[in-house]
Amino acid sequence: MKNSNRDLLVLVKDAYTNKEAMQHELQQLNKLLVNFETLESFCIAHEVFDIQKYRILKKKSQLQKVIERETLKPFMFICNKN
Repeated sequence: MKNSNRDLLVLVKDAYTNKEAMQHELQQLNKLLVNFETLESFCIAHEVFDIQKYRILKKKSQLQKVIERETLKPFMFICNKN
């Protein structure tokens, strides 16, 4: 399995966990995150506020266009719905 390039902070209750167990745990977390970190789940959890046009973008196609830009236009904000 390919290791992803990410930083994870993992808190464990057992301070005496060996390296193999920790590596296994990180591999399991990576498998879960790969399944959940999709464009579909991102679009469900976020929306874009366009203050200049007084609009809220919620559709997947609209969000995808905004996300694919290198920089956001002024007064456009990506907000988590939580």
